[in-house]
Amino acid sequence: MSIFRQALLCIAVGSTALPLATLAQTPHSKQDSGIAVTVTPEMHGAGQVSSGAVLPPIPPVTGNRERPVASWGKPLPFPIVIADRRNNRLIEIAPDKRIVWEFPSPSLKLYRGNEDVNFSADGKQLAVSEEDNFDVHIVDYASRQITWTYGVPDTRGRGQGLLNYPDDAHLLADGKFLTADIRNCRVLIIDPQTNAVTTQWGTPGRCRHNPPTELAYPNGATPMDNGDILVSEITGARITRMTRTGAVVWSVVAPHIRYPSDAFPTPGGKHIIVADFVKPGRVVIFDPATGKIVWEYFVASGEASLDHCSIARELPITGDILVVDDLNDRVVVIDRETKKFIWHYGKKGEKGFKPGLLNYPDGVDIDVFRDWKPKAAP
Repeated sequence: MSIFRQALLCIAVGSTALPLATLAQTPHSKQDSGIAVTVTPEMHGAGQVSSGAVLPPIPPVTGNRERPVASWGKPLPFPIVIADRRNNRLIEIAPDKRIVWEFPSPSLKLYRGNEDVNFSADGKQLAVSEEDNFDVHIVDYASRQITWTYGVPDTRGRGQGLLNYPDDAHLLADGKFLTADIRNCRVLIIDPQTNAVTTQWGTPGRCRHNPPTELAYPNGATPMDNGDILVSEITGARITRMTRTGAVVWSVVAPHIRYPSDAFPTPGGKHIIVADFVKPGRVVIFDPATGKIVWEYFVASGEASLDHCSIARELPITGDILVVDDLNDRVVVIDRETKKFIWHYGKKGEKGFKPGLLNYPDGVDIDVFRDWKPKAAP
């Protein structure tokens, strides 16, 4: 059975599933006020854990996405922050695989299952989503403090202040917070200053492709350099580009993709890169103007095969491909030309939280803001 036929029976996102019938039969009033969710041992993961690494002092912010700090070159040009989902932590890994920064969960009630992470435009804050904790956060990078939360932990709903399996998290240039609220079939832009929803695309209970008024289980909402938003919809493998006012610029079916996960523009914005959240996984870069594939990675089995990869990014400077290989418990860099793994963190088939190990990594962003090289060097 294809992933889309399965989606007609249940919303299969990450490692959990909720029958569509359950959603349809839940009265709106209950969803508006919130419904408590049973927390399973799997959702708690490894608990409140830390690598135990001695962390160097944090260097100042001296770069940005347009003018990054000095590159480390191949195989990984900059350190990366990983949302290590079932370790309930954020962890930053330098290209030489040293742990330079870490944010363990301060409370499993409030902070559990972080699955996407992205830097703010100034590099000083991190936007974090937690699907099966039903909330999103802002984390201050320097102080390692949660400074804002939207959603009620362990409570799903569609009313004010409630979410239902939020995926993707970005802080926009104007300070607003962007997230894809999958099971409510909507994308939200929230003002952290007031907690007001300033923009909603999609309508809860109307889960079909008709943007901006209806969306078919969106699991990705990614800002582009000019302010437009890329929305990924699970059903139909649709990628849609919209302006901040909700005007559809284009909408296409991602080629060779069954379950699109968080589409990103490539540097320059001409092409789109998207991971296929299935087994075996796939990464595709395509031209939305023509629908043609310009690069593709797929290995059916073996060590180089991907298992439910959730994020793929084209790396600045080198053009190689960074991939979060979720169920293989690793993050890898794939050489653009040879399509071979040239860097990895985490070990396939081995979960853990000590240095060198991950437990269901699910999100990643690139730290182009701080020159960690002098701090991380021997």
